[in-house]
Amino acid sequence: MKLLAFLTSTLPLAVSAVPASIESRANDATFCGLFDTTNAGTYTLFLNQWGAGGATSGSDCASITSQSGNNIAWKTTWTWTGGPGVKSFTNVQQNSGANRQLSAISTIPSTWVWSQSSSSVVADVAYDLFTSPTSGGSAAFEIMIWLANFNAGPISFHFDANGQAIPVARSISLAGHTWNLYSGSNGANAVFSFLPTSGTITNFSGDIKAFFTYLINNQGLSSSQFLITAQAGTEATSGSATLTTSSYSLVIN
Repeated sequence: MKLLAFLTSTLPLAVSAVPASIESRANDATFCGLFDTTNAGTYTLFLNQWGAGGATSGSDCASITSQSGNNIAWKTTWTWTGGPGVKSFTNVQQNSGANRQLSAISTIPSTWVWSQSSSSVVADVAYDLFTSPTSGGSAAFEIMIWLANFNAGPISFHFDANGQAIPVARSISLAGHTWNLYSGSNGANAVFSFLPTSGTITNFSGDIKAFFTYLINNQGLSSSQFLITAQAGTEATSGSATLTTSSYSLVIN
C-alpha cells in the first residue's frame, strides 16, 4: 500500500461503542465513495480507493453485514480495468488497543474466514499493519501478512531474472502456517511481507503478535515501536471480484 493509502486511511480513530440503532443502519448500507468510512463497534470499514485515478474504469463498493462484540462480517465488490498499480484497499480496521508499544502488547488473536468469487484477478487478501517510533506518529514500518496472492506480488528489494520477488527468509512457521518473508520499501517506509509458501488461507486463526516477535528477533524491528494501525482487507489492481468475509475478529491485548 502506498503512502497516500496510509495518509488517507491508516490513522487510528478513537471509536466508542456504537448504539444499536446507528449500528443497524450502518450494516444495511452499501458505500461506494472513494474514501467512504463507516463504524461498527470498535471497527471502521474503509473504502480506500487511493489508486482509482490510475484505472481506465472501475468501481468499489462495500458494506458491513453484521457486527457483534469483537466479531464483524463485511463484503466488498470491485472491478478495475487499466493501469498497473493497486486501485483500492478496502479494509476493516480495529481501533481499540492501538497506539501501544509492541513490548506492551501481549497477544493479538485474530480469526478471518473469507471467500472470493474469482481468482482470475490481480489482487491480494492481507493484514496490513503499521508501526511508528511514536504513538500516533508517522509510519516507519509496514507489516503485511498475505492470506492470498492472486497474480500479484509483494514489495521487494530483490527480484530474480524472471521478475519474481526473492524472499529474505523462507519456510517460517508462524500461526499454524508456513511463510516466506519479503523486504522492501513503498517509498515512504520499510515493508515486510509474509506470504504463504503455497496456496491460499481462507480460514485463518492465529496470534498476529507472533509475526512481530519474529521480526524483532530476526529482522531488527524494535520492540519500542508503536502499533498505530491494524487493518485487514484486499488490495485490488485489476479484474472483478467479490470478497466476502463471513467472520473476522482482531483483538489487541
